[in-house]
Amino acid sequence: MSMIVEAPPRAESIALDPTGVLHAVPTPVIGLDESDRIVYVNMAAEHFLQGSASVLQGTKLSDLLPFDSPVFSMISQSRRQSSVLFDYDLILEGPRIGSHIVSVQVSPVTDRAGAVIVSLQMRSIANQLYRQFNFKGAARSVTAMAAMLAHEVKNPLSGIKGAAQLLEQNAIEADLPLTKLICDETDRICSLVDRMEVFSDDRPIERSPVNIHEVLDHCQRVAESGFGSRVKYHERYDPSLPPVLGNRDILVQIFLNLLKNASEALGEMDGNGEIHMSTAYRHGMRISVPGSSQRVNLPLQVTIRDNGPGIPDDMKATIFDPFVTSKRNGSGLGLAFVAKAVADHGGVIEVDSVPRRTEFRISLPIADISQAYMRA
Repeated sequence: MSMIVEAPPRAESIALDPTGVLHAVPTPVIGLDESDRIVYVNMAAEHFLQGSASVLQGTKLSDLLPFDSPVFSMISQSRRQSSVLFDYDLILEGPRIGSHIVSVQVSPVTDRAGAVIVSLQMRSIANQLYRQFNFKGAARSVTAMAAMLAHEVKNPLSGIKGAAQLLEQNAIEADLPLTKLICDETDRICSLVDRMEVFSDDRPIERSPVNIHEVLDHCQRVAESGFGSRVKYHERYDPSLPPVLGNRDILVQIFLNLLKNASEALGEMDGNGEIHMSTAYRHGMRISVPGSSQRVNLPLQVTIRDNGPGIPDDMKATIFDPFVTSKRNGSGLGLAFVAKAVADHGGVIEVDSVPRRTEFRISLPIADISQAYMRA
């Protein structure tokens, strides 16, 4: 007797309409043909360009933007090099669109010669970068506090510790834990003041060519042998990267802080915590320096990603500010130091965080600028 067993019904696959997906994207996306005529706009681009798709299609981009807009040079360079270009904090303005500060990405279309996709990111992202360049304002407030603490707190603490050590020599057994507690706490407070004093050093750092992968390997070994011994590490490095222009010791401290921060976030995951470390060369990655017309190339990007619980929403906007921490015994100076040290290198640090995925991205200058143009 044979039995016929019906197969369970297959879940219907849902085909996504690419046009619908692009319309759902909240950032303006503009498609241009080889002569810079608009062939596609999503809904966000319709709003940005102040026109419907039917009206905008066939319009030359130069009719909407000034002819000397830096977007046109990016488009030409992207076509010429067949590469994706990024630029931050550009001013786009025109009679029709008004004035906006945006980040721009230009990508060539692989299956149509000369066609490119231009996507725009509004000021919110640019603000994150601007905050990094203006971080020293917050650091100066820490500097003043550190100077005050060094004079008003640190010096008296030395006397308190000395007195506790004298008491320890004649203390009964029951009082020894108390004298040790006094010494330990004075050492802890003095150490905190010492860490704050690093913000007072405004001297330019000494920089030279540094192999970023040697720095990351060193930091990973330190982490694996200590605070991050229960974490799984994954590396994806670009071996062709040129040297970064930086200070090796400070770079080590930057990435040790980020790895320690990630390891502590993964502390309660019972060995399931993972840290992904990657490097990449970002063609055309440039930012403007606030207060000047200078634009800086930052093509070398290092990413540290973990699968921890994420940064609390109420802390995301101030995560790099001094004394901001979610740790019970944290000082809130680790990420503040990282932000200052990255800014001292002329670089930029960004962070994106949702539950199970927190990613820090650091963009840095390379040692040989001419090599950047050769690769770009």
